[in-house]
Amino acid sequence: MESCNCIEPQWPADELLMKYQYISDFFIALAYFSIPLELIYFVKKSAVFPYRWVLVQFGAFIVLCGATHLINLWTFNMHSRTVAIVMTTAKVLTAVVSCATALMLVHIIPDLLSVKTRELFLKNKAAELDREMGLIRTQEETGRHVRMLTHEIRSTLDRHTILKTTLVELGRTLALEECALWMPTRTGLELQLSYTLRQQNPVGYTVPIQLPVINQVFSSNHAVKISPNCPVARLRPLAGKYMPGEVVAVRVPLLHLSNFQINDWPELSTKRYALMVLMLPSDSARQWHVHELELVEVVADQVAVALSHAAILEESMRARDLLMQQNIALDSARREAETAIRARNDFLAVMNHEMRTPMHAIIALSSLLQETELTPEQRLMVETILKSSNLLATLINDVLDLSRLEDGSLQLQIGTFNLHAVFREVLNLIKPIASVKKLLVALNLAPDLPEYAVGDEKRLMQTLLNVVGNAVKFTKEGNISITGFVAKSESLRDSRAPEFFPVPSENYFYLRVQVKDSGSGISPQDIPNLFTKFAQNQAIALRNSSGSGLGLAICKRFVNLMEGHIWIESEGLGKGCTAIFIVKLGIPEHSNDSNLSFIPKMPVHGQTNFPGLKVLVMDENGVSRSVTKGLLLHLGCDVTTVSSVEECFRVVSHEHQVVFMDVCVPGIDGYEVAVHIHEKFTRRHERPLIVALIGSTDNLTKDNCMRVGMDGVILKPVSLEKMRSVLSDLLEHRVLFEST
Repeated sequence: MESCNCIEPQWPADELLMKYQYISDFFIALAYFSIPLELIYFVKKSAVFPYRWVLVQFGAFIVLCGATHLINLWTFNMHSRTVAIVMTTAKVLTAVVSCATALMLVHIIPDLLSVKTRELFLKNKAAELDREMGLIRTQEETGRHVRMLTHEIRSTLDRHTILKTTLVELGRTLALEECALWMPTRTGLELQLSYTLRQQNPVGYTVPIQLPVINQVFSSNHAVKISPNCPVARLRPLAGKYMPGEVVAVRVPLLHLSNFQINDWPELSTKRYALMVLMLPSDSARQWHVHELELVEVVADQVAVALSHAAILEESMRARDLLMQQNIALDSARREAETAIRARNDFLAVMNHEMRTPMHAIIALSSLLQETELTPEQRLMVETILKSSNLLATLINDVLDLSRLEDGSLQLQIGTFNLHAVFREVLNLIKPIASVKKLLVALNLAPDLPEYAVGDEKRLMQTLLNVVGNAVKFTKEGNISITGFVAKSESLRDSRAPEFFPVPSENYFYLRVQVKDSGSGISPQDIPNLFTKFAQNQAIALRNSSGSGLGLAICKRFVNLMEGHIWIESEGLGKGCTAIFIVKLGIPEHSNDSNLSFIPKMPVHGQTNFPGLKVLVMDENGVSRSVTKGLLLHLGCDVTTVSSVEECFRVVSHEHQVVFMDVCVPGIDGYEVAVHIHEKFTRRHERPLIVALIGSTDNLTKDNCMRVGMDGVILKPVSLEKMRSVLSDLLEHRVLFEST
């Protein structure tokens, strides 16, 4: 047998071992071919090994591979079966570890790739956070500068100071070489250099506003970098060679520029802008950063806000100054008006007193004359004089106190009176005048017209007398008819007086009076002027120059006070006219029981006298003093008269029971006399009763009399019957204040 170098098998199943080696070598080869490919792909995708056990597998794989190759050294020579078994075992383990590692790498590579993706995502986020933190720090720094600049800018509301402070603070904060503000001129065609930081260029230099660089800045909301060589950026003189710094420009909105002008700035600028130019230092590599540009933009907006606040303040100050001037003018006009009113009131007070003095004499002497033996014709004349004088006195009250009519403070004196008697009284007063002109006057009262009514008898009589008097005055021949009746509800409304709204009631009725004459008539176009003060119909005025044109104006006021309406109808000149008025009157509650209380009292000689009553009369007017004394003497009084305050102080004593004094005399303080009498007679039963004779219907005079402790106030003129009634009431009630 030939010899061979083969190892003779000592154990059975050698072929089985070779089979295992063959299979192991196959898988080892497969693993060797697959693992490098996976490692190459893995290294490209990730350099991080997040799993420790994977590293252990790789270590075991390498060790086993090395051991397999090391053991394989003994297989080239004769070797024992043990070596073969060890070699086989190592190869089997290497194959198992190789396959497990290869399979595990297939599973962990996607996880490692997702970790790498998260790593890259986190790195990107970290970079973004770093950028955002840098932005926040930049914004905080910018905000701090903005707050500082805003505080400095808004520390004043003077526009010039605002703009100058803005340039100074921007130059200090941004370390600028130059900063300037260009303002539009009045024409709006040029920009004028108005403020500079270093003042290297003279203020007043202008450039056209239509330059492309200016249009570029004005059309943008952001700061714009511009060329250092453009006209608005040439802010320093050209001297030597230097590298100019970067320049930016930003627009500043200009609001109302009224009273805020440099040279020829516009008074009002809408949708116009100023131009702020900022230059970095020359010969430096510094550039504008984003946060610096944002700071410039915010400051420009803050300047616009501060300028608007300053404009509002200036406007309010101008309005305040204008208001102060107007208040001064109004105060001056008010003082002038008050002075005129005081002068008018003083004049009216004096005229009131001076006109009442002769009226007092006429009425008093007429009443004394009425007490004498007279023929019926003479008595009728005297009574007519008395009635006319009383009406004239009432007219004086209203005319001289015209201010009360003007401001609406005149109040009606409401009372129950005989309405039919008022018509008859007016007829009796008018008949003597009408008989002279041979005019026929007729009175027609409706049967349903109440005999008694509630209202102001004097105002109604004065209105009726004025209207009838005008009819007699302007009628040369013919007749005059006076008609009185209760107005029906359908005839109350009048289209000529839309403001007249009568309201029928059970307690009131509306009296309608019509006075028709056959006189000269009135042109229709002149009718609206009849109720205007001091206005007369021209045609009538030419034929009749008497009268002031005040009567109908006063009548209209009286009728309005009585919630009525007055108007005149006429078909034209020469066709006569009809005066119509409606007034509201009340219905007495007990009209049936009150008939007796309105029976006129006929004067009876010696009806009530006061024999022995000691009376002191103080009046500086000799006529008025004598008339008052005559009235009191006729009533049986013991009268003492004085003409001055000093004489009154000297004469008055506890024997005097009544003191009459005129308190409206200029230069005499009747109130002081009253106070002195109170001081002289501390006990009430010893003090005489003090009665003021006044010639003014002003309530202030009455209040002053009450304030100083006077016991009564009597309005001049005074008739005999009035004096008798005054003394009776005064002695009975110890107080008497006649309504004014």
